Amino acid sequence: MAVSLDTRYLNGFLSDYELQGLQPQVTAAHNLLHSGSGMGNDYLGWLTLPTDYDKEEFARIQQAAQRIAQDTDVFIAIGIGGSYLGARAVIEFLKSPLYNNLKKDTPDIYFAGNSISSAALAELLQLCEGRRVSINVISKSGTTTEPAIAFRVFRDYLEKTVGKDEARRRIYVTTDKEKGTLKSFADREGYETFVVPDDVGGRFSVLTAVGLLPIAVAGCDIEALMKGAAEAQTALCNPDVMQNDCYRYAALRNILLRKGRSVELMVSYEPRYALMSEWWKQLYGESEGKDGKGLFPASVIFSTDLHSLGQFVQDGSNILTETVVLIDESPVNVVIEEDAENIDGLNFLAGSTMAQINQKAFEGTVLAHTDGGTPNMVLHVPTVSEHELGYLIYFFEKACAISGYLLGVNPFNQPGVEAYKKNMFALLGKPGYEDQKAVLEQRLGR
Repeated sequence: MAVSLDTRYLNGFLSDYELQGLQPQVTAAHNLLHSGSGMGNDYLGWLTLPTDYDKEEFARIQQAAQRIAQDTDVFIAIGIGGSYLGARAVIEFLKSPLYNNLKKDTPDIYFAGNSISSAALAELLQLCEGRRVSINVISKSGTTTEPAIAFRVFRDYLEKTVGKDEARRRIYVTTDKEKGTLKSFADREGYETFVVPDDVGGRFSVLTAVGLLPIAVAGCDIEALMKGAAEAQTALCNPDVMQNDCYRYAALRNILLRKGRSVELMVSYEPRYALMSEWWKQLYGESEGKDGKGLFPASVIFSTDLHSLGQFVQDGSNILTETVVLIDESPVNVVIEEDAENIDGLNFLAGSTMAQINQKAFEGTVLAHTDGGTPNMVLHVPTVSEHELGYLIYFFEKACAISGYLLGVNPFNQPGVEAYKKNMFALLGKPGYEDQKAVLEQRLGR
């Protein structure tokens, strides 16, 4: 069993000949990717990562996770963007969005350094009081503003509460293998370090130490996660769009974009998938949104958001494509019992499981939305497991690369991300930005 793509709900929105007509471009994109001759070819390490990873470091990650589980009550993962989204998404999908509230034999896990909110940071510090804390700072350079601030605060907290020697044992650093401010500091202080690979960009890094350490700390089976990704690596290599669901998904979303469907709405009927959608949004938004091109990635959880955004999807402007990620087998079944008085009129559901009702909600919605003019693709995920999730992660990563090449952009850079950073540095008075600060202050009317 593996992730599969169902396209029956695209009938009437595009024709088979359109997909076949894109085959030469898909083949060219495949060749660019696998020959390493396309744009951004310095960042293709993710392509073979599921089978070609550092086994010694992988073992150290597992050992560190076991140690943390024994001596830690609260684990703080510090990072932003790809340095935290993947790990949080995997943990919430495999365990629960309520992971920290559940009974378990693993630490609570919180994520810091992904905003500049003093209130959010202060609340995390309060949660740490009187508890055993370990931290994992994740940053290629160590100078990215948001995680650097959080690391400074939590490092100071640890050193003040348990002493510098004990803090040293409780700080784990995921950073560049050889260079950078954070690597130098970690070596000087004697922190255990893990590697952010040079050839894997942040948004593709969930299956490296960047994501694997927090995921392992949560008690997830990272070996099964990698095996699922390895299966996808082998299975998704056929350039034929009719034989490769990953390439077909990439091609179809591009065809729909060319027809004016400029927003891709990722839909799930499971709240545990919400952070996976956030990870997907960064992956596609940062990879494709450049040179005036790209689909805008958005997401919803149904049936919850049917009561807020369903009206727009059904009757609003025709700019949407829906991609539904459907979990075929629910990990838990709750049965609706018969009620003697039938006050709510729901006795017709007696004996049904919530999963069965959720499936009918999907079926009713997908028919309504396609009737309303919104094309739908459905990705079937057999069950909630590390293996299936590893497969899905690789599926989306490879589809993203192919889709980017079909768009004619470099899927592996992010030049637009730097603009706000430079402006922020200038306004904060960082040395070297004096001229830019004066210009910006004038534009702000100061």
